Amino acid sequence: MNRLLALLLVATSLLLGCSSGQESENVRRIVYWEKWTGFEGVAADLVVNAFNKHQLEKAKAEPGYVPIEVTRVTVSRIDQKLLVATAGGNPPDVAGTFSMLVPAYAEKGALTDLGPYVEKAGIKRSDFVEHYYDLGVYRDKLWALPSTPASIALHWNKRLFREAGLDPEKPPKTIEELDAWAEKMTKWEVTLPDGRTEVRSGYLPEVPAAQKRLLQVGFLPSEPGWWSHTWGYFFGGKLISDDGKSLANSPENIRAYEWVASYTKKLGLDAMQRFRSGFGNFASPQNPFLSGKIAMVIQGVWMWNFIQQMSPGMQWGAAPFPVPADHPELYGISMAEADVLVIPKDSKHPAEAFEFIKFVESQEGMEMICMQQKKFSSLAKTSDKFWSSHPNEYIKMFASLPTLPQVFATPKTGVWNEYSREIGFAVDSIQNLSKTPKEALDEAAARGQIALDRNKELVARRSE
Repeated sequence: MNRLLALLLVATSLLLGCSSGQESENVRRIVYWEKWTGFEGVAADLVVNAFNKHQLEKAKAEPGYVPIEVTRVTVSRIDQKLLVATAGGNPPDVAGTFSMLVPAYAEKGALTDLGPYVEKAGIKRSDFVEHYYDLGVYRDKLWALPSTPASIALHWNKRLFREAGLDPEKPPKTIEELDAWAEKMTKWEVTLPDGRTEVRSGYLPEVPAAQKRLLQVGFLPSEPGWWSHTWGYFFGGKLISDDGKSLANSPENIRAYEWVASYTKKLGLDAMQRFRSGFGNFASPQNPFLSGKIAMVIQGVWMWNFIQQMSPGMQWGAAPFPVPADHPELYGISMAEADVLVIPKDSKHPAEAFEFIKFVESQEGMEMICMQQKKFSSLAKTSDKFWSSHPNEYIKMFASLPTLPQVFATPKTGVWNEYSREIGFAVDSIQNLSKTPKEALDEAAARGQIALDRNKELVARRSE
């Protein structure tokens, strides 16, 4: 172990108290690391308190039963700290992380196989929206179970639709409609020869760049930029084949990123960069969608919370993201991932940790935490009370997307961080017009394949 890793481990242990499981005759204590803060952290505390209360009630009802008490610790950068703590043999008992990290954790030997626990508890794949259960499966073993699920969809500003003469209750269903409507909602401040200014709509290729300044855009593929690697899926593409081949430069992906590049070409690189430099933080009223600078964005089910907090008077809608007109069968496609619960390898109390996970996966626990975060449940059955009391009028739409066959998630590979970094470099060069989509994606595919092949060889050696 190098000096830096050792220092990180010591700091993590001291600051976060991961020497869990101090037991007494009256209670079995376990530590739960969770990345959430704000309203998401409140949801975690709510379910922890409910579990602890149930345990005390069980102890009263069953003489001799020693209750489990969960202590939640908020941990930033959990993706790194969990690996450091596990490598040092001093992990928390249970942890909340992201579904996309499960393959890498599993390949590093950092997780406990949950298969025997779910079998003993009678938990089945059919108890869940199966897509979310499958997110925790890697190489035929179950490493994680979902805590809160999510899907992404188009969000639009109804006021800006109305001002542009569009029906605010009718979102675009095709990429072609999205492009046409985005142009109508793009506005510039144009400087006239006499020095006066006026506002005009459209892309205005006839006006020199020095004489116009972007005020509002209908859509930007780079906003928020969290899923820039996914655009190919909306055009019928994939990033990695089932047998581990890089598909980054497939015709579908090239078409998708030609579409991405078209927005830079229409707006102008300098104008777009200046416009984006004025965006505020995501979780603030200066968020470009919340402040009315962008009329349409792709965002997740969690966006309801930020609209209510930062722009409560906003008139908005949500619907499946548009797809190309020549691929209507793709309509409803969405990326759907989840926050998940795992038991790290060498957890001091894995059985007690799974008791907590089992409570979260119950209808009571799942609906409690998902309602607090204003998401939908990952369970196959949801109570009528949950639906009727949910404040997001689009919640059933978000919940329906992961049940469709075209749903997708981050490809399952232990080198996803490396592979996605190559895609990110390609997307940057495409959006900046420094390379054509084919040039950039050819390079990403080649470099990504090197990482995939190296990982495949490593896995094969480990299995010998």
